[in-house]
Amino acid sequence: MPQLSDLSLNNSRVLLRVDFNVPLNQGGQVVNDKRIQACLPTIHHLIKQGASLVIMSHLGRPNGQVVKSLSLKPIAAHLANLLGRKVKFSTSCVGDAAEAEVQQLQPGDVLLLENLRFHKEETAGDRGFAKQLAKLGDCYVNDAFGTAHRAHASTSVIAAEFPGQAAFGLLMEKEITQVDHVIKHAKSPSFAIIGGAKVSSKIDILDRLIDQIDGILIGGGMSFTFIKALGGKVGNSLVEDDYVATAQRILDRAESKGVRIHLPADVVVGDAFDNEASRQICPSDKIPDGWMGLDIGPQAITDFSQAIQGAETLLWNGPMGVFEMPNFSQGTRLVGEAIATATTSRGAYSLVGGGDSVAAAAKFNLTDRVSYVSTGGGAMLEYLEGKTLPGIQAVWDAMDTNDHTH
Repeated sequence: MPQLSDLSLNNSRVLLRVDFNVPLNQGGQVVNDKRIQACLPTIHHLIKQGASLVIMSHLGRPNGQVVKSLSLKPIAAHLANLLGRKVKFSTSCVGDAAEAEVQQLQPGDVLLLENLRFHKEETAGDRGFAKQLAKLGDCYVNDAFGTAHRAHASTSVIAAEFPGQAAFGLLMEKEITQVDHVIKHAKSPSFAIIGGAKVSSKIDILDRLIDQIDGILIGGGMSFTFIKALGGKVGNSLVEDDYVATAQRILDRAESKGVRIHLPADVVVGDAFDNEASRQICPSDKIPDGWMGLDIGPQAITDFSQAIQGAETLLWNGPMGVFEMPNFSQGTRLVGEAIATATTSRGAYSLVGGGDSVAAAAKFNLTDRVSYVSTGGGAMLEYLEGKTLPGIQAVWDAMDTNDHTH
């Protein structure tokens, strides 16, 4: 793996791509800085090695326009507080002004560039734009796992401009190592807890997991497509009719591989998609007409928790129900609690990834009780699916110096 130790950092200018796409309030203050905090080890390491830093990121989706509310300037102030040192800010990310500011940097200095996506060339993966950015550094470090699945100018195209001088940051290295722990080095028995609304978004990951682990627990809205495939009555529950045959294929393939798929025995149903809806508990394959499954039921929670307690490796991606509604949050909370308990009491390895499961882990105070919480939702999913991530592959390619010229 191309690591920071592969680079000569003393007195060098490091062009560091991070993912500082964090929520801001109306006053421009950072509401949640977890993504910034996650990159601090890399920033501290580079400073300690005597480098000056030119940091680049995107924020939101300005679609190639300058949008004042999406300026990275407030993030420079927030980063300065976290680092305990001045962070300079450039109002541009390419061009003469940015180049002049970079030339003045001394070892230990930190400069944050303005939002890359103010230029449409960034998301277009424009090579000319990448070359302009490349003028700002002697070497390139990609620490933006959250955007590793995007073939953008600053995440993949730019790496070719730094043959033999590109590496992963500490966060990127950690993310890859942690996901590999589940996919390539899982200790048995290993289970994936997969939830969320739709089967269609999880087909590739389910197919890959069947080849890698011992069992899959399926909850959330996607479970009803599987239950329907088995001939169950699911009432008004969310079902993707176009994927019923796909669900059956996945069930058959899992069986042929000796991988057990656990579906919820019972569900909490409501007569409307509303926290205040009337509720009852019924078997997951006998849901009355007019009712919809919105959470897994008490028997399913018990079954899933028992399976989790026997596991050595756990992957959690997706909630068990509509956890944002308090009356339908218990399944997600208690399954998350079981994962945390297996981790803290027995030393099981647990990886949490994907926006909704990360949000659920935070909501139910489980983040510090699992082994690792991924910072990249879409990127982690695609990596789990076995896809090549452009932001990762480009750094590998750049370190094969025979393939590229500066």
